[in-house]
Amino acid sequence: MSKNKTLIPVILIISLFFLWGFAHNLNPILIPHLKKACQLSDLQSALIDSSFFIAYFAMALPAGYFMKKYGYKYGIIIGLVIFALGAFLFYPAASTRNFSFFLIALFVIASGLTFLETAANPYISVLGDPETATQRLNFAQSFNGLAATLAPLLGGMFILSGKHLSAQDEQNMSLTQLNEFLTKEASSVQIPYIIIGVIVLTVAVVIWRTNLPEIAEPEDTQHQMAQKHQSIFKEKNLMLGVLAQFFYVGAQVCVSSFFIRFAGKVAGIEEKSAAYFLSAALLGFMIGRFFGTFLMKYIAPSRLLAIYAVTNIVLLLIAIFADGYISVYALIGVEFFMSIMFPTIFSLSIQGLGAKTKKASSFLIMSIVGGAIFPLIMGRVSDASTIQLAYSIPALCFLVVFYFAIKNAKVTNITMVSGH
Repeated sequence: MSKNKTLIPVILIISLFFLWGFAHNLNPILIPHLKKACQLSDLQSALIDSSFFIAYFAMALPAGYFMKKYGYKYGIIIGLVIFALGAFLFYPAASTRNFSFFLIALFVIASGLTFLETAANPYISVLGDPETATQRLNFAQSFNGLAATLAPLLGGMFILSGKHLSAQDEQNMSLTQLNEFLTKEASSVQIPYIIIGVIVLTVAVVIWRTNLPEIAEPEDTQHQMAQKHQSIFKEKNLMLGVLAQFFYVGAQVCVSSFFIRFAGKVAGIEEKSAAYFLSAALLGFMIGRFFGTFLMKYIAPSRLLAIYAVTNIVLLLIAIFADGYISVYALIGVEFFMSIMFPTIFSLSIQGLGAKTKKASSFLIMSIVGGAIFPLIMGRVSDASTIQLAYSIPALCFLVVFYFAIKNAKVTNITMVSGH
């Protein structure tokens, strides 16, 4: 395809990276917001992440089967329609102030995102010169990072009110006044998510009307077929990588999701301001990915992964035991040093797997379910003790990442892939 013919398709596929990055990173806004509007415990509020990330585990294989049968273009369109449906469900969920309804809406959104993420990377690779596929992928990932920075910023502006009720305030209110306050809080998500739904549907219509190339899957050779039939569970490094990815994604989600609550409790930062701090932290995450990729020219990826894991453990200990803004700055540092972990673990895990690579990739994507499990554990610890002590959960997760990095110390070069 010529550059003129691929320009519009490339822009459309890059928009998918932005859309799912934006949806992912609204969750840290929703957690403190719905905790207040629906009067939840920290454990209950962590179900926001669980309902979101469990969809990746449940829908990864169905999305792959759908695209194998009907093609990537229709997979993307279906994914966008499901995404939009989930966004529209926020309106009735907020009207009824029913937390279960919100969880269903989030599961639907994430189910749509699973289709988008399954299709976007292969499409970016074929839309243009094969020699520049890696550059296109990195360029697309930068828009994912841009969305991650903008989501808490805009979410803080248009969703969070900055208003809190103390126990004394609640006692002084009548039941009618309390319900009016909570319903008004819940309703602030309605317009933003309606706008998101309309934008997503518009992208779906444009993609439907656009000619996109179908991706031809290469035929497997006889040797590759023989390799595929060998048990993937015997690949010890892959299995360790799946475990490391499970713990890493759990840590990543924990650090971001409880950030606003942490900043308020430990440093007394009002929720809107805390959202801006989170936006800065996620900007650091994006910068960290580029900086980490640069460092890998001089430091072996496995060694850099080990250094970053230890650094994050130290920073989390500071966040747990220090007071005030120092703790918040430590968490911002954690975001920076998490940046390279997903793609580095992914790439180290699939090294040398040959024909088993696709199946291995599916296992690694399904390990994202760690993002559904660890926030629940963290929420339970927070309810039972303090939110500071709860940050010991991601610190323990980084120990597993460190162990995986040490076990891969002999690997000096990898091909980086995109990641969360």
